Amino acid sequence: MSVLGSLLVDLPDPDEVSRAAVAQRAASVLRPTGALSRLDDVAAWLAAWQRTERPAVEDPHAVVFAADHGVAAASVSAYPAEVTVAMLDALEKGAATASAMATALGVTLDVVDAGVGQPTGDLRFEPAMDARRFDEAVRFGVDAVRRADGADLLVFGEMGIGNTTAAAAVAATLYDEPAAAWCGRGTGLDDAGLARKIEAVDACRARVRARTADPIEILREAGGAELAAIAGAVVEARRRSIPVVLDGYVVTAAVAPLAVALPGALAHVIAGHRSAEPGHGRLLERLGLRALLELDLRLGEGTGALAAVPLVKVAAAAVVEVATFQEWGLA
Repeated sequence: MSVLGSLLVDLPDPDEVSRAAVAQRAASVLRPTGALSRLDDVAAWLAAWQRTERPAVEDPHAVVFAADHGVAAASVSAYPAEVTVAMLDALEKGAATASAMATALGVTLDVVDAGVGQPTGDLRFEPAMDARRFDEAVRFGVDAVRRADGADLLVFGEMGIGNTTAAAAVAATLYDEPAAAWCGRGTGLDDAGLARKIEAVDACRARVRARTADPIEILREAGGAELAAIAGAVVEARRRSIPVVLDGYVVTAAVAPLAVALPGALAHVIAGHRSAEPGHGRLLERLGLRALLELDLRLGEGTGALAAVPLVKVAAAAVVEVATFQEWGLA
């Protein structure tokens, strides 16, 4: 059994007592019933996974995983693979967009090199990772969550030229649907580039589905090292009962196999935003996730999820720190 498969065993359930208590309080605070219903739902969700009737976001952590992809050789991105190295350097030195956002929000940022300079196999013709590398990548994610000791909310992001192709390949193969339904323009592909991307994803889907329909194997065959790391991180967060805010298409595609392998495996996650990639919205619908933000973002790096962190924080405060009608002598 793979490391990821072994992690999907005996996962903790949410604390329904805390969820119910926060939902009940939200229904009686000083505002019209349902006035902030979406935020109230977020507060109750946060309470269930933080296992407290006083949920709060005081120590959020973000992790950005970076890796290279063999499929980049098919010219499926508007940028060359060398950009991944430069962006990893910018993230590590605090010069990238995610770094600036994390600093502004008081979010601790960890940057993980999950395979920069070590491209995965070209998913058109061969598995993206063999079993050894897949397990190694998953452990990168597990270890990152272990380092985030004390975090009360986790955000996961990614960086890797060509990784929206890997995301589309995972989704198309997982649901066994034509690539065109799952492929977008990524970082700005022209029509010819989009056609190459669709062709690459269709080739991957045909190759992998001829061998397996196992969701974890599909992630290994069609994904990338940073996608495997994100999957490992999300499961480890569940094992530690830490709520998670998902970023865009790549992050969501990385965890979709978990939901197929084990229904309910993503109960501890929330979608931070819905990106401009058409496949992202399609995937969120499949997973039953409703994004907190829709700003047509298409950067990655965890930026969309970081933008949603203040909403999660104020959702909790708007229940926990607001008086109820009874407490204010109006009941």
